[in-house]
Amino acid sequence: MSKIIIFGIQDFAELAHYYLENDSEHEVVAFCVNEQYLPEIKLFKGLPIVAFETIEIEYPISKFKFFAPMAPNRMNKLRKEVYDAIKGKGYEFISYVSSKAILFDNMIGDNCFILENNTIQPFTSIGDNVILWSGNHIGHHSVIKDHVMFTSHVVLSGHCTVESYSTLGVNATIRDGLTIAEGTFVAMAASIIKNTEPWGLYLGNPAKKSEKSTKNI
Repeated sequence: MSKIIIFGIQDFAELAHYYLENDSEHEVVAFCVNEQYLPEIKLFKGLPIVAFETIEIEYPISKFKFFAPMAPNRMNKLRKEVYDAIKGKGYEFISYVSSKAILFDNMIGDNCFILENNTIQPFTSIGDNVILWSGNHIGHHSVIKDHVMFTSHVVLSGHCTVESYSTLGVNATIRDGLTIAEGTFVAMAASIIKNTEPWGLYLGNPAKKSEKSTKNI
């Protein structure tokens, strides 16, 4: 069991607190935000909210670990910035994997948030700072790189690679053997039947690339 600080005080942080308290061996002891976002009342879910800039004074690196399950703002770049800042202070991360998820000795990185009813088939690996919301199918012999977000009920077929910073919308479907390029946004219910291009937005069934780039989102 580890004593955990959760970064954030919005929906993802509240959900993380619930899951960790009800479906893990860990104990949440505090929440953390950047100092400029500290609320007037420094309590959330009955626990203290502490400024990130000075967190190690009260919560030393040797005794506490972090969990930072943030929303995929700016194509997951903000999540990476926070992840890097916490790592830069020297803290270790935990990952949360629901007891209701199905895994097969898969390699899973740091600071992953894997919710209920995900199936991750054999010989598939998950990188650092990945969120798999509920109900996804992750096919065999696939690789999900760092800082990726799957929403719900995504089907990723076998032998696929999902590069960093990608986001896959609800009910998206990815054909086997494809590469989802860095920074790809697959829209809700889109069906991907060929490799995507970096920082592309894909919509429809079969999906087509929008003229809009995700690079500056």
